[in-house]
Amino acid sequence: MTSGTHVMEKILFGVAKRWIAGNTIDDALSAAKISYKNGMNVIINKLGEHHRSNQAIQNTISEYKTIISSFRKWNVCGGISVKPTQIGLSKSMRECLQNFQSIIRSASLSQTFVWIDMESSDHTDKTIEIYQSIFSKYERLGVALQANLKRTENDLSDLLTIGAKIRLVKGAYRENSKIAYKSKEQIDANYEKLMKTLFEKGNEFGIATHDLRLIEKAKSYSREHQRKFEFQMLRGIMDSIKPGLVRDGFSLAEYIPYGTNWLPYSIRRLKERKRNILLLGSAFVSKY
Repeated sequence: MTSGTHVMEKILFGVAKRWIAGNTIDDALSAAKISYKNGMNVIINKLGEHHRSNQAIQNTISEYKTIISSFRKWNVCGGISVKPTQIGLSKSMRECLQNFQSIIRSASLSQTFVWIDMESSDHTDKTIEIYQSIFSKYERLGVALQANLKRTENDLSDLLTIGAKIRLVKGAYRENSKIAYKSKEQIDANYEKLMKTLFEKGNEFGIATHDLRLIEKAKSYSREHQRKFEFQMLRGIMDSIKPGLVRDGFSLAEYIPYGTNWLPYSIRRLKERKRNILLLGSAFVSKY
């Protein structure tokens, strides 16, 4: 590793530790306990994706099961969020489905909520297929949909017909303009349209955004439609508004990633919004 690369990685880690709990399960649960004491639920995600080795896949499954079984001991109300490619989708659909079912069997013992994370668009069809297959057997299961994809309006409509539980995100993966909205204005407009649909037709969904305008829109929609939903935000991001949402009676969950594979995840977070790039710049100025 060159000195320049080492310096940049050090700066990135300085920014990333705002939203990443640490390397271990205990780090994640310690962060989760603080969130819960502050009136928030938690969603824990182990970092890493596109696993192909059996050891990496089984280690990931084992860690999720440990987290599930640890929530009560740590006195935390929480769920987990799993990426399909970290438990076998990069190898085969069948293996991934079997591994999800194994996690769900553990989750069902404590009725822990499980979210299926959405990854890049080449995995969207299979991820939805996995969700539909498992949701018919375990209802405390949700799936993320990305507002930057043009197909999402149809996906949302189809999923709501089965009562699916949706986490609406903007989307952090680089996609082709033929299938995805590229500008912030287009993505925000689609997010608002999809969010309105959720408030009109959905139930038990997550509004996952740090966008103040969209948060205010969600609060407005919630006054019109009595729906069970929660705001979902990254640990360490927009902390100034979280206590107010909790005081106002809104359910709020902090998304808590952990693990050593923090770099690809953090780069996506930084590319996702210009504000995060500015955060990186301010970190550089203050440290060097």
